[in-house]
Amino acid sequence: MMKRCYALFLVAFLLGLSGCSTGNSAEIDKVGLLVPEAVNDGVWGTKGYKGLLKIQSEYNADVFYKEGMKNDTSIKQAVNEFDKKDVTLVFGHGSEYAEVFNNLSADYPNIHFVSFNGDATEKNTTSLRFKGYAMGFFGGMTAAFHSKTHKVGVIAAFDWQPEVQGFIDGAKYQNSDTELEVKYTNHWDDPTAALNELDRLISEDVDVVYPAGDGYNVAVIEKLKEKGLYAIGYVSDQSDLGESTVLTSTVQHADKLYSIVADRLVNDKLDSGNLEFDFEDGVISMGKFSPVIPKDFQSEMKKHIQNYIDTGKLPNGKESKQ
Repeated sequence: MMKRCYALFLVAFLLGLSGCSTGNSAEIDKVGLLVPEAVNDGVWGTKGYKGLLKIQSEYNADVFYKEGMKNDTSIKQAVNEFDKKDVTLVFGHGSEYAEVFNNLSADYPNIHFVSFNGDATEKNTTSLRFKGYAMGFFGGMTAAFHSKTHKVGVIAAFDWQPEVQGFIDGAKYQNSDTELEVKYTNHWDDPTAALNELDRLISEDVDVVYPAGDGYNVAVIEKLKEKGLYAIGYVSDQSDLGESTVLTSTVQHADKLYSIVADRLVNDKLDSGNLEFDFEDGVISMGKFSPVIPKDFQSEMKKHIQNYIDTGKLPNGKESKQ
């Protein structure tokens, strides 16, 4: 009888230790996602949706999403609906959510709000930013290496994107004689504007283009393929659009970042404010290299990338600016 009681006590004690050893201060039972366009866009929205599904799989969480969330009124309504469902973690998949999340945060203290590329100012708001300079640098090196006209171009959404300056600096590092043309659409999702800028670049004899906007990069790459010209892919590995056209891609693994956020939240390590992530975090990489890029250059680039991961130094000996 004594042995039986001791065994039961030991089991209870060990279970108690098991329950206390995780260090988790939060659980993820229900998660919400807001996207400005659609979850099946094949680029940015799809990455957010895949991130949501990863959390669902890893934490057995119930997940909810709403598409076309572009204005404050629709965002507020969606957050209110999520709150009624006891959602405790809400992702706003873009910069447009940061300010409205700050404004809503006090009304929903049980929700942690996560956005991208914005300024999170409240204790239950976090903004995530990909450090795009280095990926742009490596993309610029590849573009300048392959350009036959020594003229490469960028079609960016906004002038604050760090990958744009990174691309310029990388191209100049690879070949100081490279000429660069940079155009802006002032919108993430304006294929018409992007294609108009592409026409201008082509007329200026540009033969490699970096379409740094997830809402129009596919359209730009398709037209470059028609013209027999070249691209550096953006956000996703876009080699599937044409291996002979897409020289490489600057890839942002937003889905992996969702898992990092969830893990930090349950372990009480998710900071409020603005957080940055780069190659060493496993959420940025270069995509598949085109077969038109020589193997020796591919090997050289992979060494540069690994050195950057290990030391934080770019091939020019400098640290990433942002």
